[in-house]
Amino acid sequence: MKITQARIMVVEDDPVMRNFVVNNLRRLGIHAIETAADGASALRAVETFRPDVVLTDIHMQPMDGIEFVQQLRSHANQLVRSMKVIFMSADASTTTLEHAMPLGTFGYIVKPPRLETLQAKLELALNGTTP
Repeated sequence: MKITQARIMVVEDDPVMRNFVVNNLRRLGIHAIETAADGASALRAVETFRPDVVLTDIHMQPMDGIEFVQQLRSHANQLVRSMKVIFMSADASTTTLEHAMPLGTFGYIVKPPRLETLQAKLELALNGTTP
């Protein structure tokens, strides 16, 4: 899939960072973008928006990114269960990575994401198979 045809959901509680990521996606030519401020609202939105890739922060309230992905992976709908996910966080601690990486994602981007890194991770997810 060409990156410009992708449907991307950005799950980020910080409005400044959310806008930063959305603007970078637009710079990459992506215009089908949906946003959510936490995992709970994202869970509701993925069923109707059907993103090709979800970019999610890890540390959010009331539902963080790890719980959000765990709920995606156990969802009754196979399309939701198999959604491609990339974590984003300013926290690159070993403990956080140990919790995040086994959830079948296409990686981890340290925030704020560089445009080149965002593009590379998205292309990997869009053209790869679920890990």
